[in-house]
Amino acid sequence: MTRKKVKLAYITNDSSRKATFKKRKKGLLKKVSELSTLCDIKTCAIIYSPYDTQPEVWPSPMEVQNIIAKFKMMPEMDQSKKMVNQESFLRQRIAKSEEQLKKQQRDNREKEMTQVMYRSLVGEGLQNLNIVDLNDLGWVIDKSIKEIDEKIKSLLEQQAVPPPPPPPPPAAAPAPQVVTMTSHASRTTKQDMFNDEAAVRNTITDLATDSSQNQQWLMDLLKSNDNMCFGRNDDMLPYSLHTNNFWSNFPFP
Repeated sequence: MTRKKVKLAYITNDSSRKATFKKRKKGLLKKVSELSTLCDIKTCAIIYSPYDTQPEVWPSPMEVQNIIAKFKMMPEMDQSKKMVNQESFLRQRIAKSEEQLKKQQRDNREKEMTQVMYRSLVGEGLQNLNIVDLNDLGWVIDKSIKEIDEKIKSLLEQQAVPPPPPPPPPAAAPAPQVVTMTSHASRTTKQDMFNDEAAVRNTITDLATDSSQNQQWLMDLLKSNDNMCFGRNDDMLPYSLHTNNFWSNFPFP
């Protein structure tokens, strides 16, 4: 809930005025203490009131005397530089209010002449305007034309300068090359292995068959020689016994 704005006027009721004085005095001394602590400056306060015979002094009489002595040692111009009384304070407030009033009057006059300019653009005449109004209207028109020219210039500059191209995307790292064997290659390799193994087995079988055939052929040959030379039931004699008879049948020259 916002605090209700206090009306700055003299309190006619004695009890209310005294209660307000005590409350505001306590708050003022608290603010002075906070100012000294937060800003690390020397501060003091002396408050006179019709309710006390002695003035209220903060923080202590000795400290107040030291601060006042240092203040009096300053040049007079520096002493009165920011010093105000009730009259000077009111004059400052009046001057500030007059400045704010003049600014508001200028804003209102500009808005009024802007409305007159818009009405004139739709065909309303300017016969009812005096020389002051026409002068103010001309100022408003010149200001509007200047703002339009600046806006056109800004748009042309934006169109003349193309926006910078976006930065190129970062280059992607090359994917690692992975050598994989497809199912077809796997099947081909296995088939080749089976074919090689079958070829080896066939070669061994052929060799075995040839060996058997050669052995059978040799046996047949031996049997044929036996039948041709010695006969089926003849006994073979030792070599030494047949030598003389064998060579004696061949005449020498």
